[in-house]
Amino acid sequence: MNTKKSSTDYSFFENVYDVVRKIPKGKVCTYGLIANYLGSKQGARMVGWAMNGAHQIKPKVPAHRVVNRNGMLTGKHHFETNNAMQKALEKEGIIIKDDIIQNLEKHIWDPLMKL
Repeated sequence: MNTKKSSTDYSFFENVYDVVRKIPKGKVCTYGLIANYLGSKQGARMVGWAMNGAHQIKPKVPAHRVVNRNGMLTGKHHFETNNAMQKALEKEGIIIKDDIIQNLEKHIWDPLMKL
């Protein structure tokens, strides 16, 4: 399998990281909202691929603030421990039960509305 990224993927990934860096503490964004902001309404999965490698990117990307449309911590297995994503969000005042953010609407940050 070819894992080499094209220059188009690289630009998209960098744009994803730029948006994620703007998510304030105590807020979260979804893969779909980020994709929509970047002009790729169907690109949520591509945002997910970008987030898979975000831990190696400098400057730091707060990947723990990106969740699925239901507020589920679907990316948690890409962190150093199984509960690192949840702990990081809880440290920012977000309540999580069974891997799902409680009161998601209170914590959601939409780049279309904020940037």
